[in-house]
Amino acid sequence: MAQRLLTSANRVSARFVFIFTLSLSCAYLCYNIIFYRGTLMTSQGYVGKRCPPSKNAGGKKLLGKLDNCASLDVRSAFQQRGSSDPRDQSKTSSSPRAEVNLKNITVAQKYGNKKLPNALIVGVKKGGTRAVLEFIRIHPDVRALGTEPHFFDRNYARGLDWYRGLMPRTLDSQITLEKTPSYFVTREAPHRISSMSHDTKLIVVVRNPVTRAISDYTQTLSKKPDIPTFEELAFKNRSSGLVDTSWNAIRIGMYILHLENWLQYFRLSQMHFVSGEQLITDPAGEMGRVQDFLGLKRIITDKHFYFNRTKGFPCLKKPESSSQPRCLGKSKGRTHVQIEQEVIEQLQEFYRPFNIKFYETVGQDFKWD
Repeated sequence: MAQRLLTSANRVSARFVFIFTLSLSCAYLCYNIIFYRGTLMTSQGYVGKRCPPSKNAGGKKLLGKLDNCASLDVRSAFQQRGSSDPRDQSKTSSSPRAEVNLKNITVAQKYGNKKLPNALIVGVKKGGTRAVLEFIRIHPDVRALGTEPHFFDRNYARGLDWYRGLMPRTLDSQITLEKTPSYFVTREAPHRISSMSHDTKLIVVVRNPVTRAISDYTQTLSKKPDIPTFEELAFKNRSSGLVDTSWNAIRIGMYILHLENWLQYFRLSQMHFVSGEQLITDPAGEMGRVQDFLGLKRIITDKHFYFNRTKGFPCLKKPESSSQPRCLGKSKGRTHVQIEQEVIEQLQEFYRPFNIKFYETVGQDFKWD
């Protein structure tokens, strides 16, 4: 009897030891799995992906200068580590270079898709459209086509697939943008853009129409030195003050006439008007309002600009990837031809009723009179 009890006790002890050992082994195995998984996820949050070499060098000429590909996927790292969005980090950064550098995080070039634009800079010529484009492009949530595709005025027959193919790759969170200033005065453009999307946001950069006309003429004169004088082109009859509205340089400045065409297809709330004059004197303020209109955080601030006295307008401060500040091209800031004050006053008088109606329609006084 004692022998049986002893044997039974040994069996219970053996089972207990076996179960205890098995439990420890399982716990150890689970610990290793959890530890390994956590280590792997953490390391993946820091490992960047290098961008592939470009296979379309010829396309760079059309698409404009592509952004330099960053060596690390910083945006993904911030997201996986649970930190705040890097755009929020840039707002508190004391260095504008750090903010500009976010634009070089070109995850979109590898993982994004080519989409039709959400927003367009549609005008006006010699108003400051190139400045607005270059300034807004430093925002990390904007991807813009560098060249003017002229799709809605000259190349519409090529189709939307061709147009989409020109666009830079973007992520879902980014805005695709292009600019062609001639759209604003092209009668077919509003209907065509509306057919693409009723929700497209439109940016119009306007400038004193007299100054704009002189700038337009100055640009043409630099290419065609043998054209008639500004006065000859601007007036049908100078003595009576009869202005020649068939001349494109004059016609563009009759903003209200073109705007009425746009308002047949778009709500006024879908349009934002940038003052070309304020863009020079207060670029940060004007770009702040552009960012608000596009639904973007105000990342582009006065820290990004300095005034170039030689050119007479603001430039972007030196980005990390360049040894020079970023100013617009040589054709920008060109000295205007000298026009008689009497001619200027006659044109101011001509434009005044058009300007007043334009102010009333858009609810903004540009103070051109």
